[in-house]
Amino acid sequence: MSDNPTKKKEKIPRQPMAEQEPQVRRHNFDEVPFGYSDEVALLEAQRCLQCKKPPCMAGCPVEIDIPGFIKLVAEGDFIGGARKIKETNTLPAICGRVCPQETQCEVVCVLAKKGDPVAIGRLERFVADYERKSGDIQIPKKASSSGKRAAVVGSGPAGLTIAGDLVKMGHAVTIFEGLHKPGGVLIYGIPEFRLPKAIVDAEVDYLKKLGAEIRPNVVIGRGKTVDDLLAEGYDAVFLGVGAGAPVFMNIPGENLSGIYSANEYLTRSNLMKAYRFPDYDTPIALGKNVAVLGGGNVAMDSVRTALRLGADNAYIVYRRSKTELPARIEEIHHAEEEGVQFKFLTNPVEFIGGEKGWVTGMKCIQMELGEPDDSGRRRPIPIKGSEFVIDVDMVVVAIGTQANPVVPATTPGLETNRWGYIVADPQTGATSRKGVYAGGDIVRGSATVIEAMGDAKRAARAINEYLKTL
Repeated sequence: MSDNPTKKKEKIPRQPMAEQEPQVRRHNFDEVPFGYSDEVALLEAQRCLQCKKPPCMAGCPVEIDIPGFIKLVAEGDFIGGARKIKETNTLPAICGRVCPQETQCEVVCVLAKKGDPVAIGRLERFVADYERKSGDIQIPKKASSSGKRAAVVGSGPAGLTIAGDLVKMGHAVTIFEGLHKPGGVLIYGIPEFRLPKAIVDAEVDYLKKLGAEIRPNVVIGRGKTVDDLLAEGYDAVFLGVGAGAPVFMNIPGENLSGIYSANEYLTRSNLMKAYRFPDYDTPIALGKNVAVLGGGNVAMDSVRTALRLGADNAYIVYRRSKTELPARIEEIHHAEEEGVQFKFLTNPVEFIGGEKGWVTGMKCIQMELGEPDDSGRRRPIPIKGSEFVIDVDMVVVAIGTQANPVVPATTPGLETNRWGYIVADPQTGATSRKGVYAGGDIVRGSATVIEAMGDAKRAARAINEYLKTL
């Protein structure tokens, strides 16, 4: 029994990833984890059981051959592992850092039944970084030119993914991006300490080498519409514009100075590099007592940014308990280590201002959890008479986003739902307009990077079939 290779693999513990010490990293914007060394990656890869019917693959929205790439890592072929992933995923260095593997591929890993799953995300990051650092980047063969053109609106994870897939299928692709740098939420929303911009730039550069054209500073819906793109000779259009419009609490005092949407706060810091002021000339508010409202990854990104910008007290204010926090476990853990203070079962009801119109306090009420609501989480219920005030000089509202109406409002016949999101077939991304497809947050509402990429892969297949009919 002791010679059983499966038993031997089960005895290898999941390998931790070295990272910056909390008291050091809370004062810088450098990436927190250092990544695996060659030796650690080899050891972790040996834990994979190489299942004949791997459940992990069913948990991956972008259909990576997970056992296939891990087998190559275990054999020491790190470049081969990266190329195996890139057969279906154009953005492995990004996915290895920000995808919630713990609720997708890793949660269904066979090893997770009795212990810790294989660290699939960490191995994906490792091979992607290894390939990039080696400079041995191979551009895969593309199908012969179809003569068809596709326009992709938005260069976030959905836009970048579908562009890569369509180019490999032989179609000419142009990405239109409203901002001055491609990457969408990857570049403006996720902080440097979680996803370095150099990583995003490298993935975008790979896409350009594949053959995709990227046109920044073009806002579709303003100056140029979807109908204009179709009239210009694009045979299909994919809308991956995200859901970047902010949502606020709509409570008294919300117009006071010092209250920001997470969108503005993170965009200033990340895309505009305000955290490096005055090296970059984008200013940003520097609060000493900062409250961030919400419990998702955007809230964690905001509160950890506030700490790094010099806050003495950085709070997460969340109306449910820790159990219901939607953020990734790793992000919550890192925030706790860095000194973020969590105020659970707490809901703001009013912002209090000083003489100069700047926020000085936040009146809150304590909550208790009742029966589950439509989300499956227990509903928060206010406790009468439990109001109290938190002293703050800055508040970041990170309670979600909503659809920006610019594209739907300027595209006649494009069906949207009552929340303003584009209605699209979940299997194909097809909208109510012929030749127009959509995916990611503009269809789903606020979701994950990898879900947007999964939408894009399905839409790419559908567009490819559609273009064959023209």
